[in-house]
Amino acid sequence: MNTSVTSKSSMYLYLVCLVAALGGFLFGFDTAVISGTISLVKNDFGLDPVSEGWFVSCALLGCIVGVSFSGKLSDKYGRKIVLIISAVLFLASAIGCMLSASFTVLIVSRLIGGLGIGVASMVSPLYISEFAPSRLRGMMVSLYQLALTIGIVLAYFSNAYLADHTAAAYATESMTRIFSTEVWRAMLGLGALPAGVFLLSLFLVPESPRWLLLQGREQKAAEILVRIDGAEAAEREIRAFKAQGDDNESSIKELFTPVYRKALWIGLLLPFLSQVCGINAVIYYGPRILEQAGFTLNNALGGQVTIGLVNVVFTFVAIFTVDKWGRRPLLFVGIGGAVIALLIIGALFAFGITSGPWILIFILAFISCFAFSFGPVCWVVVGEIFPNAIRGKAMALATLSLWVGNFLVGQLTPVMLEGLGSSWTFWIFALCCSPAILLTWKLIPETKGRTLEDIEAYWKHDHETKP
Repeated sequence: MNTSVTSKSSMYLYLVCLVAALGGFLFGFDTAVISGTISLVKNDFGLDPVSEGWFVSCALLGCIVGVSFSGKLSDKYGRKIVLIISAVLFLASAIGCMLSASFTVLIVSRLIGGLGIGVASMVSPLYISEFAPSRLRGMMVSLYQLALTIGIVLAYFSNAYLADHTAAAYATESMTRIFSTEVWRAMLGLGALPAGVFLLSLFLVPESPRWLLLQGREQKAAEILVRIDGAEAAEREIRAFKAQGDDNESSIKELFTPVYRKALWIGLLLPFLSQVCGINAVIYYGPRILEQAGFTLNNALGGQVTIGLVNVVFTFVAIFTVDKWGRRPLLFVGIGGAVIALLIIGALFAFGITSGPWILIFILAFISCFAFSFGPVCWVVVGEIFPNAIRGKAMALATLSLWVGNFLVGQLTPVMLEGLGSSWTFWIFALCCSPAILLTWKLIPETKGRTLEDIEAYWKHDHETKP
């Protein structure tokens, strides 16, 4: 293996992964910023519960469409160019929402943003999982989830700040409309700033080395791998890749063969269950839920900021433990804790115990359990379990499952809160969350410290040794 690069750089590894993780930041910001705008948009446009749900979930429909083409594009043209497309979509959406002249234009802009979220939610963790060394892969992919949670909390902060400063004087009528009389425009438009940073930063990062290997560009891939982890590790990675005998003509049909059937079930069920547990019901409708628990709107937004901060803090638990303790222990503890918290929240609403801090405390308990388990570990596992040659298409399928679950939660939560009440809504979320414990026990293998090629070989060996 000949390469002009001879030494590794940890700083280079972290910087590249952080740039890719900005896709997660935009994902989090765009999905969470909506929570502070729902009541404002509802009042301005006179929305009924169905239209309210459509305003929230239309972006999720865009996500489903975005995911459906991102896998094929990323396998054919590379991970980097598809991330650039997602950044452009984020930018266009933020500007479109801020300047929208009607509810229809607002919905179209939200759909465009959904396309960007769908693309980034698949390609960002895919890129990081292929870029990071196996011993650090869990931590690096968890940076994506950390960026996502930071995006969420900054969306909460910006919403709360803008909501508290609507009385300020502005120089022009258009600024007054955006920042005062229709402040939801500023809340949604603020996403243009990180989208611009993401777009410019992407021109400075390299292509995924494993995608380059699939294209036969071994020299370029070797240079990147050496810079990431040194010459010896790079040579070992390339040898392992060649030993798999993969090529870029492999079909997604390979995923449906008996060899990869378990990987397929994990890829479809784990992301779906991570959404129907109700995490985004809290993200999207947190202020409304807290208002039902007796908080005023401003206090509810403040409680939402607290939820976001807890989400960030407990994501660090996963970052520092996922490569040490493993994926399965974090999933067992976190999912079990989330189910218990959801059951207790439902019981508190059922028995009318809504005064005082108890509802917020157990919502925070649910968020913390999700933040160190389902949230980051789902992306880590899904980024690891699929074979090299079809990883993009396979991750698109898994991420599509996630967004279908997300869409259902976004569309049905207002109807459930209105028709069933808060208690049954949270009990249903607990019921939907619990099968993930069985999935972890029966199907998910421990993958810490294994190369992507080792994990691919594991599925083949597991199939061959079955009686």
